[in-house]
Amino acid sequence: MKTAAVIGAGIAGIATSIRLANKGYEVHVFEANTYPGGKLSSFELNGYRFDAGPSLFTMPQLVDELFRLSGKDPKAYFDYIRLEEVCRYFWDDGVRLTAHADQEKFAQELEQTLGVPAKDVLEHLDDSALKYDVTEKLFLHRSLHKLGTYFNRDALKGYANLHRLDAFTTMNRANERRFSNPRVVQLFNRYATYNGSNPYETPATMNIIPHLEYNIGAFFPKKGMVGITDSLVKLAQDLSVTFHFGTKVTNILTEENHVKGLQLVSNGKVEERTFDVVVSNMDVVNTFRKLLPNARQPERILRQPKSSSALIFYWGVKKQFNELELHNIFFSNDYRTEFEHLFQKKTIYSDPTVYINITSKYKPDDAPAGGENWFVMVNAPNNEGQDWDALIAQTREAIVHKLSHNLGVNLAELVECEAILDPRTIESKTSSSQGALYGNSSNNRFAAFLRHANFSRQFKNLYFVGGSVHPGGGIPLAILSAKIATAEL
Repeated sequence: MKTAAVIGAGIAGIATSIRLANKGYEVHVFEANTYPGGKLSSFELNGYRFDAGPSLFTMPQLVDELFRLSGKDPKAYFDYIRLEEVCRYFWDDGVRLTAHADQEKFAQELEQTLGVPAKDVLEHLDDSALKYDVTEKLFLHRSLHKLGTYFNRDALKGYANLHRLDAFTTMNRANERRFSNPRVVQLFNRYATYNGSNPYETPATMNIIPHLEYNIGAFFPKKGMVGITDSLVKLAQDLSVTFHFGTKVTNILTEENHVKGLQLVSNGKVEERTFDVVVSNMDVVNTFRKLLPNARQPERILRQPKSSSALIFYWGVKKQFNELELHNIFFSNDYRTEFEHLFQKKTIYSDPTVYINITSKYKPDDAPAGGENWFVMVNAPNNEGQDWDALIAQTREAIVHKLSHNLGVNLAELVECEAILDPRTIESKTSSSQGALYGNSSNNRFAAFLRHANFSRQFKNLYFVGGSVHPGGGIPLAILSAKIATAEL
């Protein structure tokens, strides 16, 4: 039996192990942390449970596909519900808006609350669906780095609609062309942050993202986001995948044009193991810089500007708020200036947009009776050695002030426990280069082509998965990276 090693038990690494097991490999997953999931993990604090990282679940069919591929019933491992509300939006002057999952209701809500014609909203969502359809066929399920991708039936059909991708204008310009109301523009501009980008620079192609929520749907795993990780680990183990936690990979061993195996450290003990195939779910920058220091470094890709990161406060709040839902956004009053601070000044604006995720709305045991578990996030620059302690203190104060004003409470008195995740700790816990959440940024029209391939041109049995390589960051794309990489085997 051929053997395969997966470096890292992030969601892409777990998905890769499942696909490799289905191809008949003996699979070993090596994870430096003592738990699986990477960013998609969980912890408890004073009776409150928090999902540590990603909080939005879209495209559940990609998770279900892994169970069906393995001959299993997805419902036996993992279950979820479709949300009727995608998000609740708040502005400091008291304007509030509920984004319903139903397109017609959402369009009517925008018309009634912000005066934008409902037909313009529906046209925007139709355009988002078309962009997704073209992009999916061309880029999302296949390697961008194989000639065959560009000469198949789906690709040839897609070329006829390439002009509809709006690759030569920005997301903001495209949204301003369609909508005259600046709040509606702001609402749709926020989707740039789903891959850590700037709506004033990223191509309007990124307007595919609303399609995921309004045309396919937003969902909630019944056991929380960590339920995705836990169910897929269980599936992998049922397929005889072996996980080695607390085991750090320190070197990828190579010989001429192929990989021989890995050098590992566990409990202070160093060992070398041979494998027929190696797949790295580690950030591609650190894979090359740390594990392949003597290999030819793909500098053009590794030196690309990185995506944004995040500053997250996990708050146990001793009050329940009826005006809040699972997903909530409190907008900045000056979105353009916020992004200038984020990408040009490499700092956090004094009036940041605040996102709150509260899983106890759907999973009550995530918080004590009468309380809520708040995952409070603002976009942050990637780590370039900023004074993070000062930034954290300043931003916390700004968040408390903004939320207290909008909710009519003294929030500082209601927070009874707290944990913090910043770009430094994201970098150290997940090996993400500079703490960037999505690898390279997507702030130019060629960004999709400036991600590393899912295979190595130097070493014939080395592959790459995860948010730092093609097709990009976020749970759905990370899972697709596993599909693309293992299709090569």
